[in-house]
Amino acid sequence: MRVITCIATEHNLWLVLLAAVMCVTGCWVTMGLFERARKTLGLQMRGWLFLTAVAAGSSVWCTHFIAMLAYQPGVPITFDPFMTMLSLVFAITGAGAGLALASNASRRFAPELGGAMVGLAVAAMHYTGMMAYHVAGIVDWDSVYVAASVVLSVVFSAAALGQTVRRPHRLSELAGIALLVLAIVSLHFTAMAAVSVTPLSFVTTGTNPDILEAMAVAVAVVGLIVAATGFASYMIDERGRMESYERLQHLALNDALTGLANRVSFNDRLDHEIERTREEEGTMTAVIVIDLDRFKEINDLRGHAAGDQALKIVARRLTRLATDGEFVARLGGDEFAAIKRFKDQNDLLGLVSRLEKSLFESLRLDDFEIAAGASIGVAVYPRDGADRERLVSNADLAMYRAKNDVTRAVCFYESTMDETARARRALATDLRLAVERGELSLHYQVQTSVATGTVCGYEALLRWTHPQRGMIPPAVFIPVAEENGSILAIGEWVLRTACQQAASWDNDHKIAVNLSPVQFAHADLAKLIHQILVETGLSPRRLELELTESTIVADKVRTLHVLRQIKALGVTIAIDDFGTGYSSLDTLRSFPFDKIKLDRSFMADVERSPQAKAIIRAVLTLGRSLEIPVLAEGVETHVQLSILQVEGCNEAQGFFLGRPKPIELIQQPGPMIEHEPAERTAIYA
Repeated sequence: MRVITCIATEHNLWLVLLAAVMCVTGCWVTMGLFERARKTLGLQMRGWLFLTAVAAGSSVWCTHFIAMLAYQPGVPITFDPFMTMLSLVFAITGAGAGLALASNASRRFAPELGGAMVGLAVAAMHYTGMMAYHVAGIVDWDSVYVAASVVLSVVFSAAALGQTVRRPHRLSELAGIALLVLAIVSLHFTAMAAVSVTPLSFVTTGTNPDILEAMAVAVAVVGLIVAATGFASYMIDERGRMESYERLQHLALNDALTGLANRVSFNDRLDHEIERTREEEGTMTAVIVIDLDRFKEINDLRGHAAGDQALKIVARRLTRLATDGEFVARLGGDEFAAIKRFKDQNDLLGLVSRLEKSLFESLRLDDFEIAAGASIGVAVYPRDGADRERLVSNADLAMYRAKNDVTRAVCFYESTMDETARARRALATDLRLAVERGELSLHYQVQTSVATGTVCGYEALLRWTHPQRGMIPPAVFIPVAEENGSILAIGEWVLRTACQQAASWDNDHKIAVNLSPVQFAHADLAKLIHQILVETGLSPRRLELELTESTIVADKVRTLHVLRQIKALGVTIAIDDFGTGYSSLDTLRSFPFDKIKLDRSFMADVERSPQAKAIIRAVLTLGRSLEIPVLAEGVETHVQLSILQVEGCNEAQGFFLGRPKPIELIQQPGPMIEHEPAERTAIYA
């Protein structure tokens, strides 16, 4: 009752109200800034704690000063400027120390201890300010009220920060603000209730009451400006954080190049659609995986900038054609995907039809136009998979089936594909062990001079005899080896074995070995070749390495650099499958090859196709002009050999001249074999 009576009868109530507004506003801003400080680290955290301390100390001091001016002791009053400013310093530094302690997560009772320190700082500020408050009378203090005011400030401040730190949700924040307000108010008015003033009649001079009211308003304005500054800092930082969060979220969920949803977003959406499909009877969810067919060609011919432009065009088309309930994403590289939840199969077929039509439209890239095309695989939940991983995997299988079938652009998943994939994985596992198990061997196919018929050399061809499946064609296991990386170990074994065996011959015949594009990308090839030549003792001029044009185009600068290193060893280089690559003439201009191997497809048609014969004649003329010998592959008949003799071809290779044989048989004469079916024996190894 003493406190209430003190407020009601000894204070200017409208100034009390102004002090209350100042107190609530300051506490609200203080708690907001303190929350931001706790969410940061290091120097940034210290900066926010400084702003919080300034806002807290100045708000408490302004509340105290306005309330002091509201007090009406009935006698003249004056203020000591030094002690008044000292009370502000106590408020800011004490609040800063307490808030810093409260934000220390490593100490168990840090929030409560920090809050108690803030309460003590408020008490120190108040009683220092009272020392600056001079009245024309005798001042008596009630020690019980003084002690009670300090206890109330400490307890409520400790509770305020403890509530805020330990229960970080909106209701706790409001409770923390209310408790801090209560700490400040209870301290001030309980302390004022402890004061009693006996006037001295002979002192009549003091500060004009009107001036005191003006001072109170001025202090309130300054305090609110300080609080507003803290609030503005909070809002600016909050806006910046939100914008940064939105940008990071966009980058996390969207592809940076095309703006489409990325793989993470695709996976989340697919999980959501599968869950909805489980809940809604009669619905299904389709996953459609899309791979552009000629994207590598665009990159190789026009550069990566054109490839990026093509991806953007495709992305815009996919975005435009997607309707409600349809979702499109870019999974990476030239691979896209779509999701469709449907009840009627015709709805799915409609989307697939729109995708196919859009993806096969021509792409215009500056002055260049190309129809990229695409391979599309479709898998449907729950028929083709019970979860996201299986569904996407099966859609991938269907897409690869479409890519391998030139007559189809769209394939739906079938269970037989899964069996094929499992068999391929098993083959890859066995292939990794084939070298150490001794299952690999080399056969050699003779290369002869067309003019004289003498042997010029041999091409080493890899064979794999599987313990259960028998002889496996190179066309089956070489792509598997390149996919899983085992081609590196296999390629090194082929090169070393071929050099060892050739070094044991009693002649100077060349040995030709094919190189895989993977070997150029993942190995220090020149160093390996030099090491093998030194180990085996084979003369470098007897080793001929063959590579296709596609190997060079994949990374032209790097490949040509490696080829120059190899040629510096004295090893000769042949370009294989000439005439079927991207830019044959440019390739010959860029690097001086030692031999051109004419692709077997031209020999297969030379007897009945004038165009094939004309191409052979043109390549032979080109070889003579560049002083590069030409070897024709795939010679299977006497007529084909006669044509090469007439046209002036340098060397030939094929079943008519000799089939691939093991090393122990290659120097034994064999019968001429005519009219046998051709097979692709030259492999990348």
